[in-house]
Amino acid sequence: MTIHFQVPQEKVPAEGERSFLKIGDKSLALFNVAHQFYAIEDSCPHQGASLCGGRLEGKVIQCCAHGLRFDLATGYLLNSTKLRVISYPIEQIGEQIFIHINAGETYE
Repeated sequence: MTIHFQVPQEKVPAEGERSFLKIGDKSLALFNVAHQFYAIEDSCPHQGASLCGGRLEGKVIQCCAHGLRFDLATGYLLNSTKLRVISYPIEQIGEQIFIHINAGETYE
């Protein structure tokens, strides 16, 4: 079953910004990079640190805890396919942003 979560307008980040979202039992980080939106699980797969507050460089988010860097488009650790943060598909319809979450899937 797929959940189509509509992001409240006040939580849609401006270009170059990010926002934290709580959707059911999931914590997500939503990023706006050059008017392209990316949604990832707000938990580093290494030791669970929050990614929302990490250093953002283009489409790359750096974990505050240990410096791991993840590609927001794929979720993968840079230069590796061994470690991945869960990422979620985004749909934009006009000004509305939807995050598609498949219940029970891990996106790995």
